[in-house]
Amino acid sequence: MSILDWGVLAVTLIGIIGYGVFRSRGRQSMDDYLLAGQSLPWYHVGLSVMATQASAVTFLSAPGQGFADGMRFVQFYFGLPLAMVVLSVTFVPIFHRLKIFTAYEFLENRFDTRVRTLTAGLFLLQRGLSTGLSIYAPSIVLSTLLGWNIYLTNLIMGSLVLLYTVVGGTKAISYTHLQQMAIVTLAMVLAGYLTVKLLPDNVGFVDALHVAGEAGRMNLIDLNFDPNSRYNIWSGLIGGFFLQLSYFGTDQSQVGRYLTGQSIGQSRLGLLMNGLLKVPMQFLIVLVGVLVFVFYQFNPSPTFFNKQETDRLKQSPYAGAYQLAEIKHQNLTAQRQRTVADMQAALDANDEAAQSAAGTLLRETDEALREVKADVVGLIKKNNPTADTNDINYVFLRFVLDYLPHGLIGLLIAVIFVASMGSIASAYSSLASTTVVDVYKLLVKTGDDRHYVQVSRWATIGWGVFCVGVAQFANQFGSLIEAVNILGSLFYGVILGVFVVAFYVKSVGGRATFWAAIVAEVFVVLSWHYDLTAFLWLNVIGCLLVVGIAWVFQKFSRV
Repeated sequence: MSILDWGVLAVTLIGIIGYGVFRSRGRQSMDDYLLAGQSLPWYHVGLSVMATQASAVTFLSAPGQGFADGMRFVQFYFGLPLAMVVLSVTFVPIFHRLKIFTAYEFLENRFDTRVRTLTAGLFLLQRGLSTGLSIYAPSIVLSTLLGWNIYLTNLIMGSLVLLYTVVGGTKAISYTHLQQMAIVTLAMVLAGYLTVKLLPDNVGFVDALHVAGEAGRMNLIDLNFDPNSRYNIWSGLIGGFFLQLSYFGTDQSQVGRYLTGQSIGQSRLGLLMNGLLKVPMQFLIVLVGVLVFVFYQFNPSPTFFNKQETDRLKQSPYAGAYQLAEIKHQNLTAQRQRTVADMQAALDANDEAAQSAAGTLLRETDEALREVKADVVGLIKKNNPTADTNDINYVFLRFVLDYLPHGLIGLLIAVIFVASMGSIASAYSSLASTTVVDVYKLLVKTGDDRHYVQVSRWATIGWGVFCVGVAQFANQFGSLIEAVNILGSLFYGVILGVFVVAFYVKSVGGRATFWAAIVAEVFVVLSWHYDLTAFLWLNVIGCLLVVGIAWVFQKFSRV
């Protein structure tokens, strides 16, 4: 990066953090620290909800997912708008009316302390692990830019976010989210535009989409019902609906965002705004990855996108074998470029037969390139058994650093950091609030508001340390955006099931719900371990199991 890039990065980060802390200055009560005094308008709520979900994982891994797998990942979000409607009608008015700090307080009123503690515990475990992955994503950037050890950059990134989270609380987080989403939108639109501009002069946006389609990357809608397929319209609409309903309805990192609304109406508008804008936003981000894929059809691509690992390989005993793989890769890349040129000529001539032939050859070349990459991954593993051998998370970063103009590089790197800081800060806050409200206050019932604010700050620090520890092992999880969603699917369905029973099955009590949740969680984990179904369906299974088992337990206990 140039001095200009570093300057843009520094000004963006300092400006956002400083603004958030400045706007949240002054003495804070428990309500101010955890819920921003329930004073924020709908657009604050909506942007904060979006920013919490849009972590660095989104801007690093989602373009890489589009590059490797095409547009089909967008189907994951198809159930989100419907989930926002359900939440606005049911969850929001109940949570606001009860004037609660966390979603799990409601469960004690409905059931008992045991159900509340279990559900809060499942959330804390899931959110703590997921936040570790969110810390690892921007650490990749720091490590790549500075050449530092990834363990050190994990520590730096996790600690940096703690600074304004501990000082400013939820209000500081919400104010930083406004700037974050503005910068994110601008930067990703510019990235997509410049990616197309970098293509050959005779290749426009529509031509790029044709090339992506022939290469199997414009697979936006898959109508096949296959429970073992991770992404199709049914898993997105049904499994995605249950996942999003649980995430936004029962995950304190999101509940805490819309509980900051001035009123029920403001919170509802914020959620509906998220439902309207999130799918187009995710479409844009994945499409940028597809456009990067098209760019590399016309230009040489790296054999492996994690440059640190290939640099180590060049200095290893396997350097000779790597050099041979590089030569093979270069030859295949040249063949791919010729094939794409033939395809472009066929498109211009409207020759469908030639288009089909070129598309077939392009897919065959891509398969051969994947085999070469697999050989390189094998060499990397031999050289360093603990290396991160999944480079999906590095695709977009490598493209940005190699090809985009200075200034925009700094802005895009800032986007990755800012997005990460927003989501990590929200997670820290939700972990702290749940720990204090749902655990600490139950054990220590005496203490004034100021005492609990101080405990919240210490809880934030404690969870920060835990999440940084998790980040040190995150290189074992592959594609981060998939890993985060798989991890959520292991818990969200069961948590949602508890809330569904609480809201809609009034005849079921706390004892039956508690044991139903435990049985369902064990079954979901075993289903994932033995790969019985695609992960999105685990959300449906977990929810329905809790409802069904709780009803049976309750009925049996009455016999």
